[in-house]
Amino acid sequence: MRRALRLLIVLALGACLAACAATEPRDEMITELEGWSTVTVGVRDLESALELWVGTFGFHVAELREGPDEDLARLWELDADDIARQALVRCGESRYGMIHFIEFNDPGPPVRQGAQVFDLVPKNLDIYVDDMPRRFAELRTDGRKFRNDNYSEVTAPDGTAFREVHMPSHDEINIVLLEVIGKPRPFSARGFAGIGPLIFIVPDAPAEKSFFADVMRLEKLNDNLLKGPDIERMVGLPPGAGLDVSIWGRSGNDLGEMEIIEYQGVSGRNLYPLARPKALGVLHVSYRVTALQALLGRLQAAGVAVVEHGIVKTMSGEGRTISFLTPAGLRIEVYEQRRKAKNQ
Repeated sequence: MRRALRLLIVLALGACLAACAATEPRDEMITELEGWSTVTVGVRDLESALELWVGTFGFHVAELREGPDEDLARLWELDADDIARQALVRCGESRYGMIHFIEFNDPGPPVRQGAQVFDLVPKNLDIYVDDMPRRFAELRTDGRKFRNDNYSEVTAPDGTAFREVHMPSHDEINIVLLEVIGKPRPFSARGFAGIGPLIFIVPDAPAEKSFFADVMRLEKLNDNLLKGPDIERMVGLPPGAGLDVSIWGRSGNDLGEMEIIEYQGVSGRNLYPLARPKALGVLHVSYRVTALQALLGRLQAAGVAVVEHGIVKTMSGEGRTISFLTPAGLRIEVYEQRRKAKNQ
């Protein structure tokens, strides 16, 4: 009873705070990938996750489900009873940058448990903030812990100035609060916006970039080599190490992006095989298109192993669904979403 009451309070608070500007979904043919629609995150306790994302960040719960889920279990090769509860969390009504939280019965360990900064793994969820000094101070007052004593301010080689700080969170998730200086965007009533990039660490950045450009046909929005003491301190790297960083998505939309990082001067363990349900933490991302044919053709031409799951209906999408792995081993799911009729 107490647990259900906590959840109702969180959901009510989310409804009050859902002040991010809405972006109406476009009714058009989408044959190429744009931003990812959802990132799937396994959690040990759904209420605790929602207290952070809804109560603190001002996101809202778009959908909540209790109990087993036959379609999701089939998609992930689980028993339906392995799934206890789910929530789809978003900021505003954008089709991109949503979180699909899954509370598993008898979950596995966190994907990033004991991980080093440079281990190969889905690493960070970047959340945009409107005023880093203010939000950082508020979160510290609220008892939130950070990796460093203060946020960092860096200017990338392309001139982009940003502030960021890393905040370890539930289920070994690493949240990065990010303020891109001089770039306004819609924010929640609490001063946070949706998830921009999912950062994932790869062993071979050129191979991953080629896959995202030629097979997934996403745009390269940013490409930098970051080095120096400021970067070492901000990221937690040994002296002399650096990062090959590129961001992929679609121009005009900075939610649901992918950020590829290869660390230079260090090497880490491959943890991607752990990023599978029923593990805790960031597991994979899902895209939606209205036609799969073009993407399937490129995947097959590139020799990528594609799994056809048939018609499924989940919080992340509904329709014919495929999955595959990037060269680094990150799982990608793509739903062939039915277009809405004009009168719907």
